Amino acid sequence: MQSKSLAVIDDDTYFTDFLSHYLQGRGVKVDVFGDSNLLLASTSAYNYDFYVVDLMLPGIDGLNLIRVLRLRTKAGVMVVSGRLEPEVFQQCIDAGADMYMAKPVNFEHLALAIEAISRRTSGPGPSDAPWMLDRAARQLIAPGGKRVDLSEGHLAVLECFAQANGEPVTREALRLKLGGSSEVGGADSLNSTIFRLRRRIENATSAGSPLHAKSGVGYVFRSPLKAI
Repeated sequence: MQSKSLAVIDDDTYFTDFLSHYLQGRGVKVDVFGDSNLLLASTSAYNYDFYVVDLMLPGIDGLNLIRVLRLRTKAGVMVVSGRLEPEVFQQCIDAGADMYMAKPVNFEHLALAIEAISRRTSGPGPSDAPWMLDRAARQLIAPGGKRVDLSEGHLAVLECFAQANGEPVTREALRLKLGGSSEVGGADSLNSTIFRLRRRIENATSAGSPLHAKSGVGYVFRSPLKAI
């Protein structure tokens, strides 16, 4: 796994014991915090490569913890929680989490998700070399020349990022743009469209995806993007 140090913030000792043992077997150094305040009080609070966060925590709750982390680190953040309310996924993404998984969770699936997020968050910073959006071919072209085939919805949201010229694009603007595509819908449709686009970029290129969530706003394409 690319993440070499990971913090698990969860007061469920049964879950954290098994998860830490599993991840350590994959070569990851794991520290467990049963209270969010204990993490924030530690000298290494913002130095981990990755964070696995529960929502119901002693100390500040998981959503506010993620907001604090996002002020100091760009490391990957995965929410693993037993909360299943329909709005929880959107709340986690809005706070700045990269993904949400519901308990009980398959540890192998969790490890694969951590690895995928780590490829994106631990790669080099934004490059001056532009990405190209080829409208006619319906493809995204990475700086190295690799081409990513796009669905109608992916093309629609990338048009928004090209027009934004590096600025964040709100979820409302992206949903409005998707209203003219075959992937019409609300928050769930937008989240799944962004998730699938990230996966396509990561699977087709060696470059990390420049598409990132912007806490409280929407999403941003962190490299130059030109439409042709």
